[in-house]
Amino acid sequence: MKALRTSLITLAIGGFMATEVAAATEWNVSLWGKRRAFTENVEKLAELVEAKTNGEFKLNISYGGLSKSRENLDGISFGAFEMAQFCAFYHADKNPTITVTELPFAKEVSLAQISDIYMKVFEHPEVKKDLARWNATLLMPTPLPQYNIVSKGDPLKTLEDFDGLRVRGPGGIMGVLGKLGAVKTGVPFSEVRQSMDSGVIDAASFAPHAHLSTNSYKVGQWATTNLNLGSANCPVVVNTEALEMLKPAHREALLGSVDEALDFYVQNYEQNTTAKYEQAIRQQGLTLVTFNDEQTEQLNQLAQSVRQEWVEKYQGKFDSQAVFEYTAQLFAEQ
Repeated sequence: MKALRTSLITLAIGGFMATEVAAATEWNVSLWGKRRAFTENVEKLAELVEAKTNGEFKLNISYGGLSKSRENLDGISFGAFEMAQFCAFYHADKNPTITVTELPFAKEVSLAQISDIYMKVFEHPEVKKDLARWNATLLMPTPLPQYNIVSKGDPLKTLEDFDGLRVRGPGGIMGVLGKLGAVKTGVPFSEVRQSMDSGVIDAASFAPHAHLSTNSYKVGQWATTNLNLGSANCPVVVNTEALEMLKPAHREALLGSVDEALDFYVQNYEQNTTAKYEQAIRQQGLTLVTFNDEQTEQLNQLAQSVRQEWVEKYQGKFDSQAVFEYTAQLFAEQ
């Protein structure tokens, strides 16, 4: 009887432990490429969540194993995974409201300011409604510095020299440069350096981490320093139903870790990535192109028309004027 009682107790403890293990929550997170400055907000979030829940809630990050980057929003919509990162300009028709942040506001803003602006835009009712169509809740941004161009060929001297330049870049920036005659040319991210080398494209417009990742600067001859026509919006989203099903403590750990993850991301990006990029283009001997006040004003005038075109394009789909004015005010306050 003693032996039987011991066995029963052992089984009971084993069953309890199994229940505890089964109760642990694991989310699959779909990213792409490899771990880099661009993904450190998600990596830090995963670290914080696991620590705060004593391992009861884990974010399993996959780099390309769950979905293609341009299909991450679709995967979120039908619950193929619980969290994902994507870039709005990959499929503007799927998420038109958040493309407002990619418009060229022609203003120099810090990475921390960009993070703050994006978080507030994510709270706009029209934006929430837009992403709800995909069963998605915007969790946090991936703030990126203002994009600058690395190009081969003779260094740019006037804005007219953009005419005919084949550039790989996002919509807002290319909207402005297109008015100067630049040609938007799409090539896969992984083929940027090869495409520049072979002459398929002349230039790439990126944030520092992407220039480093693609090694665009190694085949470039010049780089802009103050284009200030915006950057891409690449948010992190979660499946809304999965978020609602989380235990309160797990939900609190997730949502309560966003600010800390973003603070870490911003500090890491500025101290490491931006500094590393600036050193790399200097060591490579690229000519630095800085626009003067007159050129900056001309770019801003072109940017104004691009912003108005965005409002007119989407005014039949949602209150684009309200979303634009709200976002413009956020930039103006910085």
